[in-house]
Amino acid sequence: MIHALANPARFLKIARPLTPLLVWAGLALTLFGVWAGLTRTPPDYLQGETVRILYIHVPAAWLGMAGWSGIAVSSIAYLIWRHPLATVSARACAVPGALFAAICLATGSIWGRPTWGTWWQWDGRLTSMLLLFFIYLAYIALARADQDRGGDGRIPALFGIAGSALLPVIRYSVVWWNTLHQGQSLTLTKNTIASEILWPLGFTLSGFTLLFAGIVLMRMRAILATGRVEARMRRMAAA
Repeated sequence: MIHALANPARFLKIARPLTPLLVWAGLALTLFGVWAGLTRTPPDYLQGETVRILYIHVPAAWLGMAGWSGIAVSSIAYLIWRHPLATVSARACAVPGALFAAICLATGSIWGRPTWGTWWQWDGRLTSMLLLFFIYLAYIALARADQDRGGDGRIPALFGIAGSALLPVIRYSVVWWNTLHQGQSLTLTKNTIASEILWPLGFTLSGFTLLFAGIVLMRMRAILATGRVEARMRRMAAA
């Protein structure tokens, strides 16, 4: 299946109708989840109304990490199988991944102000997420430079794989270090969030994930279209 989708023409045939479907479904779920979180859930007994920021912060944190996971998987696929779309996929994940990492940092700072009494704390989770955001920016610049100089994509791919070493640090930072950031509230076996507060999170998490997927497909299509235009211009210049 993966090898079949590596064909650009076959991929575009699927991506064209799928992109708006993902975007509109993601928008609908996100808007409903945000509305429900703001109007249909009670304030937390400790954090009060500020707890509602979790409906944006948690999906942003998840997608900030998932975006780099997509870069790493695409980079591995490129280096091993030389899939034609692997580099395109990695580049397409970078900008939305960086955006969600930035949203995570911004909402975390806003959440931290009333909770910790400060806008920023060099906490293990916040610091490692900030490093991931900078690594995103470095990857975007590196991929652009590699493309401009006519590189084969191996250097950005290696960087994409190396950067994934930061993901477990972010994931387990609250376990490894005793910091201000609260511990793991949601795992496969544990949930410390009250159900009457938690339920809208499923909608925003699903909605933002679908939006992310739609944006990645949109960017992949744009990158492929740009590549076709550039190739046509080179042929015309050589004629």
